[in-house]
Amino acid sequence: MKLFVTGLNHRTAPVEVRERLAFHENGLPEALGSLKKRPGLLEGMILSTCNRVEITVAAEEQASAETIEHFIAESRSVEREWLSPFLYRHDGPDAIRHLFRVASSLDSMVVGEPQILGQLKNAYAAAKDCGAISGFLDLVVTRAFNVAKRVRSETDIGESAVSVSYAAIELAREIFGSLDGKRVLVVGAGKMSESAARHLRRAGVSEILVTNRTRERAVEMAEEFGGRVIEYEKFSAAMPDVDIVIASSGAPHYIITREQMRAVIGKRKNRPMFLIDIAVPRNIEPEVNELDNVFLYDIDDLDKVVETNIKGRIEVAVQAEDIIREEVERMVQRLRTREVTPTIVSLQEQLELWRTAEIERQRGRLGALTTQQEEAIQAMTRGLINKIAHGPIMELRKQAAEPGGVHVMGMIRRLFRLGEG
Repeated sequence: MKLFVTGLNHRTAPVEVRERLAFHENGLPEALGSLKKRPGLLEGMILSTCNRVEITVAAEEQASAETIEHFIAESRSVEREWLSPFLYRHDGPDAIRHLFRVASSLDSMVVGEPQILGQLKNAYAAAKDCGAISGFLDLVVTRAFNVAKRVRSETDIGESAVSVSYAAIELAREIFGSLDGKRVLVVGAGKMSESAARHLRRAGVSEILVTNRTRERAVEMAEEFGGRVIEYEKFSAAMPDVDIVIASSGAPHYIITREQMRAVIGKRKNRPMFLIDIAVPRNIEPEVNELDNVFLYDIDDLDKVVETNIKGRIEVAVQAEDIIREEVERMVQRLRTREVTPTIVSLQEQLELWRTAEIERQRGRLGALTTQQEEAIQAMTRGLINKIAHGPIMELRKQAAEPGGVHVMGMIRRLFRLGEG
């Protein structure tokens, strides 16, 4: 049995190529069915995200990665010659290592991001539902999930914020301790605001108020996050009742000034307030930060946090790679032992068959045997068979962990005529 991973990602192919080769979720059953019909391919899984398209298969020994390339080219209606330069190809232990790294988010655009593990689990579930995954590949992929869990529990790879919006929420947590029950005002309804609102909702804020120059967009965003729309001309009046303000308006001037905030914080009786200015040009007058109990961070502040955290994640990734290396060795050993077990069982069965056949062949010469004589013959012949089997079995187990183990297994199968009937 061989394992292959063939695919492309954000490092090997531009977005227009990834878009062209992506597999849509509703087309996966048909694609997986077609994949399994390819000569020599026994199991398969298709992982398709915005950043990668990967085909993982368990195949017969004589199969090659070219079969997978042909499948991708034909199923995506592209020429193989055009496709080939974008692809990476892994097999054997390298394929296991790649899967473990993908699951642990070490191969992601942002190291440590958690989304890829969920996407991999969805790809596995789709293949499982179609009957495209059963034994060998099932074992490897489910182990990848456990490895990802170990990496997250034994390192800090997923702890630090590595996006501007998430960094803002982490800073808010430092100020308030917990965001449970906090109220948020989002000024502007662009992508950055949307991302920040999403993180805030997950963090447990009690209410999100949304305001935008274009009311329709504010309504869309409020509906998405279960929030409430505030008229743009009146958002200042709502500020004393909120704990966090995210400003991302396209206004060319300050829409929140120092004097406005002095009045707001007075009405709040000096309860702390956190302001996130992710607009360029800035929406909030920098002097606001001079007020007591007002904490203002702009896009440059957040970028510095992100840069520091990315460096930290890269350092942590070294620890994670050590875990991956250990887990790959363990998985390879397990698979090789798993492959050799049927040969050991076949050897024992063949020797037992020969033993009992020889006893039956000699019964005519032996005549009537007492119970004690029968037991003695059985014990003696079993002892001989066990001694004969001991050497080959020990060598099989020893060689299971070695690269040439498959050749030893083949030789023993030939010597003892295993599988010949």
